[in-house]
Amino acid sequence: MSLDYGVAPGGYRLPEATRLGPVKLQVSNLARSVAYYENVIGLHTISRSDGMARLGAHGDDSMLVGLRERPGATPVPRRGLLGLYHFAILVPDRAVLGRFLRHVTALGVHVGMADHLVSEALYLTDPDGLGIEVYADRPRANWKTADRQIAMATDPLDAENLMAAGGDALFTGLPKGTVIGHVHLHVGDIERASHFYHAGLGFDKMVWNYPGALFLAAGGYHHHLGTNTWAAGQPAASDGDARLLEWEVVVPTASDAQAALSSVESAGHPVERDTSGGTVSDPWGTKVRVRAT
Repeated sequence: MSLDYGVAPGGYRLPEATRLGPVKLQVSNLARSVAYYENVIGLHTISRSDGMARLGAHGDDSMLVGLRERPGATPVPRRGLLGLYHFAILVPDRAVLGRFLRHVTALGVHVGMADHLVSEALYLTDPDGLGIEVYADRPRANWKTADRQIAMATDPLDAENLMAAGGDALFTGLPKGTVIGHVHLHVGDIERASHFYHAGLGFDKMVWNYPGALFLAAGGYHHHLGTNTWAAGQPAASDGDARLLEWEVVVPTASDAQAALSSVESAGHPVERDTSGGTVSDPWGTKVRVRAT
């Protein structure tokens, strides 16, 4: 795979077909969070037991979001914590996003909005203060590049035009084909984040001139991972906080998973291997699982 944009790592490089798997979150009240993710976000509960719930898109029993209850978990403070900034749910097309926007607007839910050039994005916050993005990509053929970087911005979103794209159909939940598109993390230092996720885990650098941020991906995507220092000075999320417990990088084969884990291990980060692949924590304690499809 050769691209005319981005910067490949010097050593191991994640395969072109790399994608993300589910995110697992720690929440303070499982019933409250399940109701939010069903009624506002539009997921459905696949299973629920022993303080855990697995949720996915309608018509699909693949988990997208896992919720683990820790009663009394502290909500995310306004300035954030090192760890999750937001996880991002990618819907199949712009019409779905338009119907979703009409749905949350009718509920009276506060929604942030942005046009990122490569995508249109809506931002919400769950009951524990955990950040969520719901977005639709523009066609890859329309993405622009400059100085080897994908052109991304945070411009105003044309909400009326987006809702019009949804037509007259009602929002009936996130449909099959919805996936986790990317994860965006608060980190303490961009260079250390680059050492872990680019030089170690094998993501390409995609955008590095965005103030206080670095965006990384595999296969030429605009980003599977965002990192930023916008919560610099804040502590890392701890066991007692509402937080991201784990996110997943999914690669085509078991040998790909082991190669990625060996690469990040060689960069000085301890790896815990298991039958599906293994896990490793970044310098601020955020755990990423690498597994085969």
